[in-house]
Amino acid sequence: MTTGSSSTSRSRPTAESGISTFKGQDRALRAGRLGTAGLLLSVLAATAPLMVVAGVMPTTFGVMGIVGQPLLFVILGVVLALFSVGYAEMSRHVHNAGAFYAYISRGLGGTAGAGAALVALVAYSALQVGIYGIFGFEVSGLCATYLDLEIAWWIPALLAALIVGALAWLKIDVNARVLGVLLVVEVALVIIFDIAAVADPAKEGLSLHAFNPDTLTGAGVGTALCFCIAAFLGFEQAPVYAEETSRPHILVPRVMFYAVAGVAVFLALSCWALTVAAGPSGIVGASQKQSAGLLFNLTEARLGGTFTDVLHVLFVTGMFAAMLSFHNVVARYAFAMGREGLLPAAFGRTTGTSGAPGTGSLLQTIVSVLVVGAFAVADDKPTGDPTAPVLHLFTWGGNVGALGVILLMAAASLSVIVFFVRRGAARAQAWRLVTSVIAGVSLLVIAGYTVKDFDLLVGAGPDSALSWGLPGVIGAALVLGLVQGLVLRSRKPEAHARIGLGNEAFQLEKAAETAS
Repeated sequence: MTTGSSSTSRSRPTAESGISTFKGQDRALRAGRLGTAGLLLSVLAATAPLMVVAGVMPTTFGVMGIVGQPLLFVILGVVLALFSVGYAEMSRHVHNAGAFYAYISRGLGGTAGAGAALVALVAYSALQVGIYGIFGFEVSGLCATYLDLEIAWWIPALLAALIVGALAWLKIDVNARVLGVLLVVEVALVIIFDIAAVADPAKEGLSLHAFNPDTLTGAGVGTALCFCIAAFLGFEQAPVYAEETSRPHILVPRVMFYAVAGVAVFLALSCWALTVAAGPSGIVGASQKQSAGLLFNLTEARLGGTFTDVLHVLFVTGMFAAMLSFHNVVARYAFAMGREGLLPAAFGRTTGTSGAPGTGSLLQTIVSVLVVGAFAVADDKPTGDPTAPVLHLFTWGGNVGALGVILLMAAASLSVIVFFVRRGAARAQAWRLVTSVIAGVSLLVIAGYTVKDFDLLVGAGPDSALSWGLPGVIGAALVLGLVQGLVLRSRKPEAHARIGLGNEAFQLEKAAETAS
């Protein structure tokens, strides 16, 4: 490839030399832990396919009234594939656990990278913590149904936070095995439902009406895009693990394309199967009436109570897998930020023989426990709806996090363009730059709809402070990060110059020491 071997002012160390030869080995993640399968399973676990099919899809059908939701997954799959073209090419040049902010730093500068770093840390933390709400609610319900045991939702949520925190200290390949087993079983059960739905459709038969573009009309389409794009989140995490693979320039792009294509096909077909099972004319009404119970009611009618019971359990384990996956990502962002001076230096060191970013993991565990604890206290107050704090934790965290990641993807698309133009590779990379432009504009449109309709996304009124306060969390993170970047540039220019370089910065330091 033309640009793959072009020279730059910053030499590109190999994975082997970058990990094993520079001073302070605990400031690098362990290379060679993940292969294609392990990396793919680690990123796909965050998509929580059963949570999407059982939760996101009925919500989108019911709230937005969009029958053509399967077509939305196809459209988003194309947009994210276009995004991945430039993003994947960037991953061949930048190997850093800080992924998004490292890429943005290389294209738009260290100050922009500092802003992106804090946005990424907050967004992925919100996504992870938000899942504890629905996880605790579901486990509490299962205990009441099958064990005749009444427990508060926050008890299983807090236990899960501690277990996730403990697992995150293990070797990443052990994490990948745990995530992989849960994911494979989860996907298998959804596919069984898909087959059962096709074999036993509603009275309208095997209708393809859900793929008709005419179904994508009305004011709810933009908001539906916001719901649906959250279902894809996870594929963009592949570069976060680049330092822990043996051939990041090959494995990271490969896994991203596998993930986007696989998720798009899986979600589009599974969503279509829901419309087949309930009927295109009945899917909106059924979703409004049954909400997250839709999938389970459809499976019980076709596959029996035992299968549905297993599906309930896998719904829980799928959420657990997503929590662990997002936790791992937050820990690695904190590690990368600590290594480059954006967080205290303690975050930039790995822990023990596992090579895991232990301090970042501990931070996310503490944040999770504190947030769940705060919502548990709110749950004890007479709000009139005992489930409100739980559902708020899930919807608030999920939508704040999704907005942050959408904006990061848009910024990364711009950064890809600037990066290659500055390297004089615009002509060689022309088609990739075109895809980045298309993807960046599309993502900005989706982000605009997300902010505009945030009151609908979180179930608040149009005049509610939540409609601007929650998106403001991402805005505040961006402003604080940019201010930090400006301060570093003024007071510690050498630290500012390291933003986005990751392990490479310390190799350059060692080379300078050796030369002197």
